[in-house]
Amino acid sequence: MKKIEAIIRPEKLNEVRAALGEIDCPGITVTEVEGHGKQKGLVQQWRGKKYKVELLQKVKIETIVKDADVGRIVKVIMDKARTDKIGDGKIFVYPVEDVFRIRTGEKGEAAV
Repeated sequence: MKKIEAIIRPEKLNEVRAALGEIDCPGITVTEVEGHGKQKGLVQQWRGKKYKVELLQKVKIETIVKDADVGRIVKVIMDKARTDKIGDGKIFVYPVEDVFRIRTGEKGEAAV
């Protein structure tokens, strides 16, 4: 099993969620986060004054999937979250040792 963690633009969340629902992604957790990548934020102008926004608003999507599903889920996220502009985000894939469903006690892939 793998954990897929994607940091994306907030305005792309609904599009990504809908696409993941269409391919039967087992479930997702969504968290509003702030951060910056290589660009270290951005400079904006308001009422003639420039100011630097160092932490940008992003959304983190997390899901646990079977190893065989990683490629198609990553592809869907990339396709739906991409704007071809700096700040589109990142996708991280981590190994998951085990999963337990609290309600039933199921373990492993059955718990996903």
